[in-house]
Amino acid sequence: MHWLGKSLLYVLSLGVVAYAVVGYSLRPLGSLVHPDMQSGFGIEPVAIYLHVFASAVALLLGPFQFSARLRRNHLQIHRWMGRIYLSVGVLLGGLSGLYISQFAFGGPVARLGFSALAVAWLYTGLRAYLAIRRRDIALHQTWMLRNFSLTFAAVMLRLNIPGAMLAGLDFATAYTFIAWLCWVPNLVVTEWLGPALHQRTQQPLAG
Repeated sequence: MHWLGKSLLYVLSLGVVAYAVVGYSLRPLGSLVHPDMQSGFGIEPVAIYLHVFASAVALLLGPFQFSARLRRNHLQIHRWMGRIYLSVGVLLGGLSGLYISQFAFGGPVARLGFSALAVAWLYTGLRAYLAIRRRDIALHQTWMLRNFSLTFAAVMLRLNIPGAMLAGLDFATAYTFIAWLCWVPNLVVTEWLGPALHQRTQQPLAG
């Protein structure tokens, strides 16, 4: 079952990356979102594009950072991917996400949810960076697990929205909850399964 979960992680992550890159490159801004949200997409287009493409970088590189084989056989590639993940994906994606969260559809509760996500994403990324600077590999991996669970909110958001629509829920009401449901359960599951996940991903870094 471990290989199945790992395969699903890659498929979902890379699938959302492809959706974001192709959709936001080839389609007008806002054309891929629910009609109720389209009016707000023209407010800060630069920040939206920055958030989408920076976050896509994080979602693209994130799953590979947990590959023990990559760390064992290509340590320098792992390190450079980690630098890009944190500096481009998390830092730029988090700061732009924090900014555009102030204009999020769904009212104050949704805006607070996305703001909290951005702050938590930036904070866990910072803690992961500080840990690796101190050569505390175990702590670095723990914070990276937490951080990627928040990166994965991009996937859960795109699963929760059609799920709510198929259930016949009012979109505006559902989106208020989705702003929290796309990331809080991820973090809870990561904390719950933390020791097992850490054991599977832990690999000494040398050199």
